[in-house]
Amino acid sequence: MTSEHPTGLRELKKARTRQALSDAAIALFLEKGFDGVSVAEVAAAAEVSKPTLFRYFAAKEDLVLHRFADHQGESARVVEAGRASGTPPLDALYAHLLDGLERRDPVTGLCDAPTVLAYHRLLYGTPALLARVHGFQRDSEAALAEALGGDPLRARLAAGQIVSVLRILADDNVARLAAGDPVGEVAGDAVVAAAEAFRSLREGLPY
Repeated sequence: MTSEHPTGLRELKKARTRQALSDAAIALFLEKGFDGVSVAEVAAAAEVSKPTLFRYFAAKEDLVLHRFADHQGESARVVEAGRASGTPPLDALYAHLLDGLERRDPVTGLCDAPTVLAYHRLLYGTPALLARVHGFQRDSEAALAEALGGDPLRARLAAGQIVSVLRILADDNVARLAAGDPVGEVAGDAVVAAAEAFRSLREGLPY
């Protein structure tokens, strides 16, 4: 009989290595700019070879977008979990958003931690990274449409609207915090904006 423990340790080590590589890369990108740092420099800073780095990250952009990995397909997972408990999709997504705002989850844009603000400046100020973010959003739309079910076109249209609303709300929070608005003031307005946005979604979508 074999133990699964070694496999778990290997996966944990891989996860830690990925995180260390991403952290080293982001530190360099924040210091010199995304385009001012080569993959070789990142590998050297992390004390690994380039081939080793590419075993963990297929592209330079992935070193930054690694922080989005846990959120990819999140809306679809929220809808599926809500369905299991009898909660309508929009109600489940709205509750999840409010929870994220309360926790100051960086993905909502409502986090004024200096490291998060610096990360957002890097992300929003680098065209190559924004292009990858849009790719993440397209994948999220596809996963959400599948979770919503029903007529495929109607589900895709609904998913596109929902993902766009979440993105715009987050973008507004990021922009206001970057402009120096107090996080408490932004938080209050963000809750009001979320309520208005989901009221509009409920009026227009059969979910």
